[in-house]
Amino acid sequence: MAKNSCPIIVSLVEVLLFTIISNAASSTDVISTICPKTSNPPFCSNLLKSSGITNIKGLAVYTLNLTHTNAKKSLTLANSLAKTTTNPQLNQRYSSCAESYDEVVGDIENAQKNLAIGDFNAVNIVTSGAMTEIDDCQDKFVQPPKDTSLLLKNGKTLNDICSIILVVSNLL
Repeated sequence: MAKNSCPIIVSLVEVLLFTIISNAASSTDVISTICPKTSNPPFCSNLLKSSGITNIKGLAVYTLNLTHTNAKKSLTLANSLAKTTTNPQLNQRYSSCAESYDEVVGDIENAQKNLAIGDFNAVNIVTSGAMTEIDDCQDKFVQPPKDTSLLLKNGKTLNDICSIILVVSNLL
């Protein structure tokens, strides 16, 4: 009996290795399809590789969830900065950014709902709206006084993730 089980074990190992290699190849194919079309291809590649997700819809869910989480953190940060800054100009900017990030959170929640019902065009539209809101916040800090918080860096990262969502939603 032991002699007959050896070919079966070898076959199972071969199937397992083939599956692992195929999944790695499909992950690379998906990433190489998506990332060159984004605003920050190296960021995209690192983010999607670290997710371990190999299908387009899974990546859409992942990036929308990540965007939602980070937008909520940016909203909390903007509100906190508005409450604690003593500079009236920065206060006004942070308050305005808080309003923008509140809109971003709502837009991404709508995108998540649209994805769930298969309305991929709407995912694209509301994600574009979120990017506009993020840009509106970023633009407020072109002139002095300078923002030294993480708010602008967070906004750049959010826009980079949103650009991935736009590409992914066009592939669904």
